[in-house]
Amino acid sequence: MSLKVWFDGQLVDKEKAIVSVYDHGLLYGDGVFEGIRAYSGRVFELDAHVRRLFDCAKAIRLNCPYSPEQIKAAINETVSANGFTDCYIRPVISRGPGDLGIDPRKAPRPLTFIIADQIVMYPKEMYEKGIAVVTSSWTRNLINATSTRIKSLNYLNNIMAKQEAGDAGAHDALVLNHLGHVSELSAANVFTVRDGVITTPPLIDGCLEGVTRNAIMKLAGKAGIRCVEQSISRFDVYVADEFFATGTGVEVIPITQVDQRQIGAGQAGPITRRLVEAFHNHVREG
Repeated sequence: MSLKVWFDGQLVDKEKAIVSVYDHGLLYGDGVFEGIRAYSGRVFELDAHVRRLFDCAKAIRLNCPYSPEQIKAAINETVSANGFTDCYIRPVISRGPGDLGIDPRKAPRPLTFIIADQIVMYPKEMYEKGIAVVTSSWTRNLINATSTRIKSLNYLNNIMAKQEAGDAGAHDALVLNHLGHVSELSAANVFTVRDGVITTPPLIDGCLEGVTRNAIMKLAGKAGIRCVEQSISRFDVYVADEFFATGTGVEVIPITQVDQRQIGAGQAGPITRRLVEAFHNHVREG
């Protein structure tokens, strides 16, 4: 059976969920999206994800024709219609189809759709051995440009960093801001561990306010592990005892090599392992 996509209020077969070539989301990257996971039939942090979706839409003056409660219901409906218990969910609000030209007024009605499908970011062994990353030459957007807190359909900056990592034979890229501070990976937040203290970049350094990032910070606090938001340099990364990334897609994954330098013991460290276990318990138990 074909997967079902929630497409502007209706469940349709995947093959029939067609977006117009005149859609401003396609033509100009004018829209926002979320990445969400369902575990054991329960959508993880649904309220937080939908709130961020609507916050991002508001920031670019995009008025979703549906309420947050309607979107939450539609997300659950899409997961159920496809028979998933564990899956990845992608709600999208595009500016919608309209005449050519970047003026948003040329697209009178936004388009909303929701995809539920499977996703595998890395093979299972990578969560034990860790991944290798390189520092990208692509700089994170300036703070007074389009806010890095907006999860928009224009992901080109992130894509170029990811492509650069692939060219270097690495799994992902470490992206710096204009001051040389670490922001995040191409599509995941990062944390260092040094002398038992976890550090993650503050939002002002250009990282996305990740839902998984926030969950890990809370779980660290519950476990009695100190976690601080503080600017991180490449030096801080190189000399870290542990380094790991978080995100809806990757969940929690160790990073064991950066710019050809081994991090810690070259495998998932004790605090990373502890947080991986805590996160897995958290998403399953609610």
